[in-house]
Amino acid sequence: MTARIDLANKVAIITGASRGIGEAIARTFVAHGAKVVLVARKAEALEAVAQSLGENAIAVAGHTGREDDCKRIVTEAIARFGQVDVLVNNAATNPHFGPLLTVSEGQWDKTFEVNVKGYFWLTREVAQHLVGRGVGGSIVNVASIMGLNAAPLQGCYGMSKAAVISMTKTLAFELGSAKIRVNAIAPGLVETKFASAIVASPELSKTILDRTPAGRVGQPDEIAGAALYLASDAAAYHTGQTLVVDGGFTIA
Repeated sequence: MTARIDLANKVAIITGASRGIGEAIARTFVAHGAKVVLVARKAEALEAVAQSLGENAIAVAGHTGREDDCKRIVTEAIARFGQVDVLVNNAATNPHFGPLLTVSEGQWDKTFEVNVKGYFWLTREVAQHLVGRGVGGSIVNVASIMGLNAAPLQGCYGMSKAAVISMTKTLAFELGSAKIRVNAIAPGLVETKFASAIVASPELSKTILDRTPAGRVGQPDEIAGAALYLASDAAAYHTGQTLVVDGGFTIA
């Protein structure tokens, strides 16, 4: 069988889909045949993206850090499209920028609520749905190179992404017999609103780009390509892994 990188007849839930990497993944998935359920907290921006994608996209506003919202998101996805085959956990927050010892309890709790608990709650709902259908599927967690290495000034965020990578490995092992693949993507610096404080700072961006063989900041579409591969049947033998997409930063 020839491996195909397409998502025909597949339904994907994508979180953090109102802008940036999540929006790019949604557009790429629709372009390759998928129906998509876009999730974010702010309904207005989310609806605008969904409308621009046409009948193969719907918007479901929700807070993935809340277990009940995650259950509702999956229920609405199934009600609209009949099934879920792919989950992309992409929604994230990073409220603290500074030395790790200065993080507040509120910043800590918010970071782990969205970046870790949110990924787990939604993964659990989708995995249970896939097991109930008796079919395989793909879960893609957007982590970060900050979860692989030291994360100066972004330590709490880095710890949350290290937890995502650990969760990816464990769930890949536990869900493998159900033919559910679980992988992660670790982006480097990507030009998004989320990373604007670094991209817009000549000093900070130069520090990173001087160590990046590609010599530039990444673009959301370049992360979307990795997500497309991992979600597709072309990655049928790919599970429990973290795919680094960082222009070579981590090898320097």
